[in-house]
Amino acid sequence: MQDTGRNERIARYEDMADRAERAADRLEQALAEYEEALPLMSELDAYYSGPEWRTDYEADEAGLLPENLKRGVLSEDGLYDLLDRYRELKERLKHTAEK
Repeated sequence: MQDTGRNERIARYEDMADRAERAADRLEQALAEYEEALPLMSELDAYYSGPEWRTDYEADEAGLLPENLKRGVLSEDGLYDLLDRYRELKERLKHTAEK
């Protein structure tokens, strides 16, 4: 005799386990990429808060940089927002780890 309630329960928990495992796999990948980016963020922070950024920004404003040079790091808000986003993610990770 089959217990349909048992089968549904097992199927439900199996689905939950599959979803949780996929989420853990994606989180592991994302954390690995995040950890690889942390030294880059430290270097970007040093650049943004140091004198070179201001010099480069002023050179861009004066039209001294080549037209084809990608220079999003010189936008006044772009790099600041990225650095702030990483700070917020760090706090979110701490908060999530405490749950």
